[in-house]
Amino acid sequence: MTTSFNVQTNKSTANGIKIRGKLCAEYAEILTPQALEFIAMLQRRFGAERERLLKLRETIQQQLNAGWQPDFPSETEAIRNGDWKVAPIPQDLQDRRVEITGPCDRKMVINALNSGANVFMADFEDANSPTWDNMVSGQINLRDAVNRTIEFSDFTTGKTYKLNEKTAVLIARPRGWHLLEEHILVDDRPVSGSLFDFGLYFFHNTRKLLEQGSGPYFYLPKLENRHEAALWNEVFVAAQEAFGLPIGTIKVTVLLETILAAFEMDEILYALRDHIVALNCGRWDYIFSFIKKFRDRADCVLPDRQQVTMTTHFLRSYSLLTIKTCHRRGALAMGGMAAQIPIKTDPVANETALAKVKADKEREAGDGHDGTWVAHPALVPIARQVFDSKMPGSNQLSVLRDDITITAADLLSVPTGSITEAGLRNNIRVGILYLSAWLSGSGCVPLYNLMEDAATAEICRAQIWQWLHHNATLEDSRSVDRPLFQALLNEEIAALHQEIADRSSWQKTFDTAIELFTQLVIADNFEEFLTLPAYRHLVSF
Repeated sequence: MTTSFNVQTNKSTANGIKIRGKLCAEYAEILTPQALEFIAMLQRRFGAERERLLKLRETIQQQLNAGWQPDFPSETEAIRNGDWKVAPIPQDLQDRRVEITGPCDRKMVINALNSGANVFMADFEDANSPTWDNMVSGQINLRDAVNRTIEFSDFTTGKTYKLNEKTAVLIARPRGWHLLEEHILVDDRPVSGSLFDFGLYFFHNTRKLLEQGSGPYFYLPKLENRHEAALWNEVFVAAQEAFGLPIGTIKVTVLLETILAAFEMDEILYALRDHIVALNCGRWDYIFSFIKKFRDRADCVLPDRQQVTMTTHFLRSYSLLTIKTCHRRGALAMGGMAAQIPIKTDPVANETALAKVKADKEREAGDGHDGTWVAHPALVPIARQVFDSKMPGSNQLSVLRDDITITAADLLSVPTGSITEAGLRNNIRVGILYLSAWLSGSGCVPLYNLMEDAATAEICRAQIWQWLHHNATLEDSRSVDRPLFQALLNEEIAALHQEIADRSSWQKTFDTAIELFTQLVIADNFEEFLTLPAYRHLVSF
């Protein structure tokens, strides 16, 4: 890989590769000609298949809109019935009882690695606003973390942050297949965000990670079927061959966060069997996916977000099926996110919130999950105590759950409950505030005692769209129609002006967030991801 270009400009071109974002000296250390050529190789080899699979998503959605009911595919029955297992799990990924997630902000990376969790998932996806600066500086931060040179000085407090001797295992999450990186062109077309994020991290860190006895580990988001998993597998094979590494050096965990993927757990594991070590129950995106996929069905309208918990039948079923499927194949089954954060100003409310976290983790550990997620370092000890008490070994692979049978009807069971004015108002508030933060460059935002990311914001706007589209009825018998939504929106906007009075960055994006959120929820057609139209506001050349 030999090429050169002028790193002093932000319009650099070489071998069909153009950088449209700023390219300072620090960024040039990551965006090297060799790294970009590696990404370009991946884009040229796999970009067309990525686009074909996104078209397949559209075709499947049309079938769902026409009334098709998902089921376990008959054409892959031999895979589900076969006697096979995934490749062995590396030593440093066998005990994952507590994982913490967050964006690739420099201070966050240090604190998460030092948090006492077993694993830190560094997120380029839902907990991240994909500004050019965030994407490139995030890669710099992870490189420095791998090299153990990362430091951060907080000039407001005078405190300096460094890595502890013992840190969490690092796993990176690239963006989903649907997202592009508009600041890098390959042959005059934007590169896949997935391939950009994966490629840079793999290129710069693999050798060092292997020297340390770890490896290039990844979380894969938003897969909808075995074909999308197979594409990732081809990417991994190509990357390992380019580096002269054995197949299986890369290890991945797939986030099971779409309703369609739930019907293809075995198939996804099989497609990635040389590389995969676990499935994870990505509960928030899973709820969003349920709404999105069945958006045209009046009998699939969900109640308030707060009522759709992991104890509802369809979510508990998917969690149990994940455990049963993974353990049969020798893979770990990771539990879901606890989005609560400490409530320092209200001890009673804080105790209630922490009790919910504990109960959620007790359910996961008791069912047979091998670990769980938290969003805040203060929750690490709570989750660890639960799993330490219920899981004395490194994992629960021996818990096969042959006592359960999960059917398609179980996975498609619509939760019952009420739709309330309070729930509608909360969706408006969270949706607008999150978009304000996202547009200002923050993708992980504490709001009303929960850590919100793109997945929870998706639920907020999807629920309102669904309620409006199907003229849902509130528990007080009022219809959720356009006049009611507009009236509550106006009231909430007035209140939110006060809430963001001391947040200058949010004030700059507030009006855009309101406009974008409103367009998303009143549109006749459902936008697949809010980040697609929102990203256009982040792109600047």
